[in-house]
Amino acid sequence: MVFTHDTEAALAQTAALVNAPLDDVAALSAFLREHQDTGVHTGTAEELAEVRALRPRFRRFWELGDDELVETVNTMLRESAALPQLVRHDGWPYHLHAIPREAPLAVRMTVEAAMALVDVVRAAALDRLRVCAYPDCGNVLVDLSKNRSKRFCDGGCGNRAAVSAYRARRAALIRSPEP
Repeated sequence: MVFTHDTEAALAQTAALVNAPLDDVAALSAFLREHQDTGVHTGTAEELAEVRALRPRFRRFWELGDDELVETVNTMLRESAALPQLVRHDGWPYHLHAIPREAPLAVRMTVEAAMALVDVVRAAALDRLRVCAYPDCGNVLVDLSKNRSKRFCDGGCGNRAAVSAYRARRAALIRSPEP
């Protein structure tokens, strides 16, 4: 584990939110189930719009340098009136929550993302926030591998890259067979 469980979960959720279309309230509900969100979820169109509005702001995390990211994170924590506290729930050991589970979903997502980025900055691990290396993909990812080798998002790009490389090798062999 590179970071604590809550940090890794928040980073994964943040990257997934940036990449997810979230076309309707049902898609948001499925997203929250997938990411085991335990807070209040109203299931309204207004809540969906608030969460979707986070996506461009969160996308910038993958584009900012250290100082700009720190300023952005501090602003998000101030705007949300975050107050970090240790909590334990759902079988997880003590971890940080900086906003009550009853807070609006978009506010909770903002604070959880900001708190996770605090750990990323403190660990000097900004290089773990990447954009997928597959041409024309553009999805973001968080590299939580021990050797910092993750290059592709979870949208099948790694498989597509492997198939493309295989086909290129096969074509090269066919064009210039060995004697």
